Amino acid sequence: MISMERKGDYMRIYGRKILKEALQSNVSIKKVYFAQLEKPSRDFLNLIELVEKKGIPYKFVTKKKADNLVHGEKSQGVVAELDEFPYFSLEEALENTSNTEKFIILLDQIQDPHNFGAIIRSAVGAGVDFIIIPKNNSVKVTPAVVKVSAGTVFKIPVVIVTNLARTIEKLKEDDFWIYAATMGGTPYYEIDVKGNIGVVFGNEGKGIRRLVQEKCDGIISIPMKRNVDSLNVAVSAGIIMYDILRRRENK
Repeated sequence: MISMERKGDYMRIYGRKILKEALQSNVSIKKVYFAQLEKPSRDFLNLIELVEKKGIPYKFVTKKKADNLVHGEKSQGVVAELDEFPYFSLEEALENTSNTEKFIILLDQIQDPHNFGAIIRSAVGAGVDFIIIPKNNSVKVTPAVVKVSAGTVFKIPVVIVTNLARTIEKLKEDDFWIYAATMGGTPYYEIDVKGNIGVVFGNEGKGIRRLVQEKCDGIISIPMKRNVDSLNVAVSAGIIMYDILRRRENK
């Protein structure tokens, strides 16, 4: 079990993999609680050593206390408190990547944390540089998102913007080609994947908003057989992201 709990002005993350991902990503951690285990594994001891090296305050508690800190969930003997999730600005995210040909994902009002978490996990695996979400009417990084992403949310910048349509305009000024993934477009495998690319995926029910779609350079679609209107957004995103990765690596 890996997850995160929001508590006042800080978050509690728990699970060994989650803590490891957070430490490797240099997330600002305020304090760590380790359970007193009779026979701690080497991985568990390595986590303690890593926390010590980074100078993060930590405390040993009973296994029951560790689980109680996260309301009885199985903490795996590891609970950490950190500040609010470290979102990026667009400028920070652009500076954070050194790739000459950038690949980004924009999510237009995705509501389901499970879809968001699954997209994050696929995006990290497909080499996406960062993800953009709008400030309003969009799921943020929640306990469910962290769980479904398997902690990979700490490996990729997540950008929050006030206006997605204006953000697309700015990206186009920075030599990005932005595509809207929806019905009625060019098959996704026919677009040119050279240069800076961004793909927009829309809300689970309403899809991509009209103004956002109008700002895009083109529309791409997944050809469908039989009478299937569309795929789940996380599935669609995974198909398109990994095809872009494949074509870029084979060019």
